[in-house]
Amino acid sequence: MQRVCSIREYKCKVFAQKDYMREKEISGCGLFGVINKKRKLLSGCVPIEAIAIQHDRGNGLGGGFAGYGIYPELADYYALHVMSDDKQGLNQVEKLIKQFFEIELSEPIPTRKNLRILDEPVLWRFFVKIKSERPKWQILSESDYVVAVVMLINKQVPGAYIFSSGKNMGAFKGVGFPEDIGDFFRLDEYKGYIWTAHNRFPTNTPGWWGGAHPFTLLDWSIVHNGEISSYGINKRYLAEHNYECTLMTDTEVVAYLLDLFIRKHKLSKKMACKIFAPPFWDEIDRMPLDKKNAYTALRMVYGSGLLNGPFAIVFADSNGMVGLNDRIKLRPLIVAEKGDEVFMASEDCSIRVVCPDPDRLWAPKAGEPVIVECE
Repeated sequence: MQRVCSIREYKCKVFAQKDYMREKEISGCGLFGVINKKRKLLSGCVPIEAIAIQHDRGNGLGGGFAGYGIYPELADYYALHVMSDDKQGLNQVEKLIKQFFEIELSEPIPTRKNLRILDEPVLWRFFVKIKSERPKWQILSESDYVVAVVMLINKQVPGAYIFSSGKNMGAFKGVGFPEDIGDFFRLDEYKGYIWTAHNRFPTNTPGWWGGAHPFTLLDWSIVHNGEISSYGINKRYLAEHNYECTLMTDTEVVAYLLDLFIRKHKLSKKMACKIFAPPFWDEIDRMPLDKKNAYTALRMVYGSGLLNGPFAIVFADSNGMVGLNDRIKLRPLIVAEKGDEVFMASEDCSIRVVCPDPDRLWAPKAGEPVIVECE
C-alpha cells in the first residue's frame, strides 16, 4: 500500500474547548493497527489518516502512535525516547544513561509547531548500546539489563520517563487528538512496517503526556480501549518480578505482562492471550481431560495475570501484531486483510479509509486472539 499525503489533508474538525469536558463515555478510545507481513514500509500518514476518522472516540486528552522499522540506520541501537517536565530532569536522565550505556546519538525528538498541542514536555531521544563493562546487573541478560535501567530511571527521576526503549522502533504520544499528535511529531517523515495508533478518552486515570498510549517496554507496544479493573492485582504481581508501574494508567501493566510472559517465561503469544482472557471455569469443565488440565494449570499459575474488565487491545513487537477482546467482547475490534497487509481497528471506517476494498473483513470472537507474524 503506497500513499502520499499531507497530515493536514486528513485533519478532522477539532472540537471546541468546552467539548473536552464531555460526560464520561466508558466505551470511548479508538484503536488502529496495520502490519505488512513482508516488512514493506508504510508511511506514517497511514495511521494518522486511519485514527483521525475515529476523532469522536476521544476527547483531546491523549493520542499516540508506535512505529516499527522507523530507524533503519540505527537498527542495532536501543532507541530511548524520554519526556521530562524540565531540562533539569532530562539532565538527570542523561547522567544515568551515560552510567549504564554507550551513547551513539543524543538529540531532541523532531517536532513541529501545532497550535493545538500545548505545554509539551522536554522530548529527547538517545540511541544507545550496553557498556561492555557494566556498572551494575552484570549477570542479567541484555534485555533484562535494559528493563532494569528503564525501571530505575522512571522511578528515581522526578517528572521524567523513558516512554519507549526498543530497537528500530519508537512510540510518539502526548496530550491532544491523535491527528495533532502525529502532526506535532512529524510522523509523515517516518516509514514503518507496523504501525499502531490510539485516540484516548480517559475515564478513571488522568489525561497527561506519560499516560497517553501506546505503552511500551523494549519492542513491546500496546494500545487499549477499556478498563483493567484488575490493575491493582496485576501491579502487585509485576512488582514481585521487578517491574515498576509509574505511569498512573492501567494499560501500563499489560506492556510489562507481555514482557514477563513471552520474553522471560517463553510462552507463546497465543498462550499469553489465554492468560489475559482465559476460558470461563464452566467452559474448562466441559473440555477434554488433557485440555482441561492445561487450562486449569494456566489459571492457577498465572491467575494474577488475568485481565478483568472490558477491553480491546492491539499489541505488537518487532515480529508481529496481535488483536484481542475480553471474554465477552465488551469493546469493539474489527480485523481486515488485503494482500500482505492486516488491519485492526475499533471501527471498520478506520480500515476502509486506508484500504477501501479489503479481501476479508471480520469481527473476532470474544477472547480469541488474532495473531499476525512477519514472514
